Amino acid sequence: MTNVNTLLPTSLVGSYCQPDWLIDREKLKGRFPPRTRAAELWRIPSEQLDEAQNDATLVAIREQERAGLDIITDGEIRRESYSNRFATALEGVDLENHGTALDRSGEPNPVPRVVGPIRRKHPVEGADMKFLRASTDRRTKITVPGPFTMSQQAQDDFYGDPAKMAMDYAAAVNAEIKDLHAAGADIVQIDEPYMQARPEAAREFGADALRRALEGVRGETAVHICFGYAAIIHERPTDGYSFLPEFNDIEVTGVSIETAQSNLDCSILEKLSKKKIILGVLDLSDMSVESPETVAGRIRRALPHCDAERIVVAPDCGLKYLPRDVAFGKMKAMAEGAAIVRAELS
Repeated sequence: MTNVNTLLPTSLVGSYCQPDWLIDREKLKGRFPPRTRAAELWRIPSEQLDEAQNDATLVAIREQERAGLDIITDGEIRRESYSNRFATALEGVDLENHGTALDRSGEPNPVPRVVGPIRRKHPVEGADMKFLRASTDRRTKITVPGPFTMSQQAQDDFYGDPAKMAMDYAAAVNAEIKDLHAAGADIVQIDEPYMQARPEAAREFGADALRRALEGVRGETAVHICFGYAAIIHERPTDGYSFLPEFNDIEVTGVSIETAQSNLDCSILEKLSKKKIILGVLDLSDMSVESPETVAGRIRRALPHCDAERIVVAPDCGLKYLPRDVAFGKMKAMAEGAAIVRAELS
């Protein structure tokens, strides 16, 4: 079992690259992450898909362990995107007749169409978490899409009130988080990229929805806020995050941010003095593998602004779109770079 007190522990943000024998990676790369179900992406017949996804998940777990990571995820191998598996499992969504909403780049995208009250019918990722817990003796993390982000990735034909819809999404996420902790998760991460993309609405009602999603949760949590997958969204704001210090007053344990590709001014970390920092140190727009020393340098940039005891070392975002050899190489360099700085601090 990984020591919970390990200095500068390493972890993925969530996703790992799915093998090409499992999913058509060319089709996957040719579109924005699907908001509705996209069964056509899978190469395996439906009657064999569960077994194939289990096998691929085991590979992802073993590759994380082999690279030296301290906190292990399931790699989101069973998902077509980080959000659609959960969002389309909820009551109140018409799965046959999709809606349309603008994605974060301003383009129309097929999305779930909300036609009734959003309710969680049953645990969605509980079996995934139990599989992960049974497959590794290291600390574990699993991710769920955030209520604000799901509310932005839907067409509302029922509520007429985005804040009310977000709160019902939040209640569903809250129940899921509690079940995931009960299933053995050490950390549950809420993915909220649209809080960065749409900060005004995030301040208006997104922060309250996140608070509702965390209500009564006793286990460790994190929130991931990002600029989007580097393979799809290439530009990074020159002025950093539009919504970040606000998390300091929300009852979440840690905040996952990217610093590598954006070359973020790490002084912003001083505004998150109450939180663990899941520090992104891998540039996922660059297909070359960083050296461990490069990773170490990116960790050192944060140390004047955040105690090492509060830092978890991670990629900028998910590794879903990276070639497998690149993903593994970067992951291994990340673990080795963290070990360099850990040794300097001991």
